[in-house]
Amino acid sequence: MKTPTDLKNVSRRDFLKYTGVASTGLVLGMAVPTQTVWAATESKSNELNLFVSIEQDSTVNIVCHRSEMGQGIRTGIPQIVAEELCADWSKVNVVQGLANAAYGSQNTDGSRSIRNFYTAMRQMGASARTMLESAGAKFWKVSVDKVYAENGFVVNKTTNQKLSFGYLAELASKIPAPNLDKLTFKKPENFNIIGKPVPIVDLPKMVNGTTEFGQDVLVEGMVYASIERSPVIGAKVKSVYKDDALKVKGVIDIVVMPEQSFPVVFKPLNGVAVIATNTWAALKGRKALKVEWDLGENKKHDSEQYLAELSNSIVTKGKVVRKVGDAYQALEQAKHKISGTYTVPYLVHAPMEPPAATAVVNDDGCEIWACTQAPQGAQQTVAGVLGLKPEQVKVNITLLGGGFGRKSKHDFSAEAAILAKHTAKPVKVIWSREDDIKSGYYHSISVQHYEAGLTDSKSVSAWIQRTAFPSIIWTFNDQVNEPSDMELGLGFGDMPFTIDNLLCEKHQAPAHLRIGWLRSVCNIQHGFALGSFVDEVAIKSGKSTQQMWLELLGEDKKLDVKTQGFDYKNYDMPIEDYPIDIARLKNVLNLVVEKANVNQATLENEAWGISVHRSFLSYVAVATKVSVIDGQVKVLEMVNVIDAGRIINPDRVKSQMEGAMIFGLSIALMGQIDVKNGTVVQSNYHDYPILRMHQSPEIQSFIVESDELAAGVGEPGVPPVAASLCNAIFKASGKRIRDLPINKHFRV
Repeated sequence: MKTPTDLKNVSRRDFLKYTGVASTGLVLGMAVPTQTVWAATESKSNELNLFVSIEQDSTVNIVCHRSEMGQGIRTGIPQIVAEELCADWSKVNVVQGLANAAYGSQNTDGSRSIRNFYTAMRQMGASARTMLESAGAKFWKVSVDKVYAENGFVVNKTTNQKLSFGYLAELASKIPAPNLDKLTFKKPENFNIIGKPVPIVDLPKMVNGTTEFGQDVLVEGMVYASIERSPVIGAKVKSVYKDDALKVKGVIDIVVMPEQSFPVVFKPLNGVAVIATNTWAALKGRKALKVEWDLGENKKHDSEQYLAELSNSIVTKGKVVRKVGDAYQALEQAKHKISGTYTVPYLVHAPMEPPAATAVVNDDGCEIWACTQAPQGAQQTVAGVLGLKPEQVKVNITLLGGGFGRKSKHDFSAEAAILAKHTAKPVKVIWSREDDIKSGYYHSISVQHYEAGLTDSKSVSAWIQRTAFPSIIWTFNDQVNEPSDMELGLGFGDMPFTIDNLLCEKHQAPAHLRIGWLRSVCNIQHGFALGSFVDEVAIKSGKSTQQMWLELLGEDKKLDVKTQGFDYKNYDMPIEDYPIDIARLKNVLNLVVEKANVNQATLENEAWGISVHRSFLSYVAVATKVSVIDGQVKVLEMVNVIDAGRIINPDRVKSQMEGAMIFGLSIALMGQIDVKNGTVVQSNYHDYPILRMHQSPEIQSFIVESDELAAGVGEPGVPPVAASLCNAIFKASGKRIRDLPINKHFRV
């Protein structure tokens, strides 16, 4: 397991540099593990420093270097530190860290904040506590074993005298940080903060409206920009008629954005920006623009036609990804055969807050305010477009009104920086809802094909699965035209079955849109297809879906798919720390059947469906109950069980699981982006709907108590949803849905 290797005191100047918060007492920092950004084309190791400062009034400032988008990380990270520090939680002040290479990865996606930083945060808290206890011992002139920290005080065991953290802060700041091997940690049974349902620290401000999101930023003297972006990826501006736009009151400039080339990476799309003194003028001026485009080759792209082409090719042999035995021969000899092809359309993030960034550029560099999931990435991208060094770019992280992966792309920050430099004024770039949906980074359109052979006794003797979808890697390298091993490790090559004859293959699929990661990424299509096909095989064999899952999973074991030829990345974590644990998968499956009473009789036209999936190192099972009457699907209940190892804040875990159920239902029921003539058809929530209150079912979430290493929470709930829902619909109506979304087949 990755662990920190050094603890060191840092200067108060550095604390100010990284956080912007002053301190009058103890300031300490530490080195923590280097991190890998799994979606990048190459990995870079960075040292990360997180800091604790204590004020004289005993306020404990704890820095959170991750981005808050409703998942609660600005509470979870400080909870870990405060636990080992033995702090009084009521006196904790959470400080948002700025973008800085010293932090290592700040990329807040991949459901990895807790799993990557749990140990390091405990070490940071324990180190601070040790320094405070040493200060207390020095004050009383006793050995350090005669004192202990508790709830914001250091206590003298002999006299029961107490000294507050604030009182000891200055003295403690002069004590060298202890070596890691000298630290002691609290036992889990003594935790007072970790594992408790602590309300999120931003909740009061969220409720009263005093928080600052990216769209809220105001800078003195700023102007506003709305950008008409290329309707087709790769399209270039041929000409612009500006006169009508310049006549709009408040419009002060029209700017043709610098022409970009492939690969798209996080560069802004080609386009024309309207600069105005207010948002309304910028939007109105943009509508008055007349832009002529050279649309390029991608103008031919049609998503319906493309999906048909992929569906036709997927039934043929592909490139081998993982192999056990001879699946083709076993399938040929099988007594019974079954096959199915499953499709998922393009999807888009559609968070409640569209992207927004504000920039100021001067002789010293650039300052950005952005609702970004990846502040260091924004820093690097902005530095690149301005020709600056990264340290010349200061990135302030606002709260995010949802992210789902969209706000880990930095094009909107780059747009603001380019325009701020051009105008020599502070510029806020506003993305409308239409901009967000029509000019985003899209979840890949995809096709999956499955075939299975059954013996006389209806056990599975052969299993073949294929997948095809445009790769995220194309965004970084436009020569890539097939799924990468990283993406195949998201629910495909790592499928957890023990079958004597098993084959996983991939097909080529060139990209025609900007492809990006969306909540749970390729697990969306792979979880849907796998969970649906298991249900179909169960019906073919005359067994329950639960029984079929258990048979396919086989004996309890730690599965190593690398021995079967697949180069599994395991979410960039050591397989010995986070194995594919069949027992844990089976446990959540059995628990969800029990908690939902899946096997209990239902009313006519009602039924339960189930599915289970391992992703982001966590194990999630979902049971969904539906009614299907007169061609309309109504989701009645959902029950989910998650095993994510050590839980920091169960309230946030349940909230994330509830959100995942709603997110997954939105995708399954209604999620679809269509492309005609290279242009996205949908534009707003009226034609790219998300789940409404009347469509939302009763949701129950259960957490498996575990001492296993902490795993992901934000994304793992999504993948089993679509399969559990479609399986329920089949049992209630007799109609099998293999092509999402469901509203193509039923009213929802």
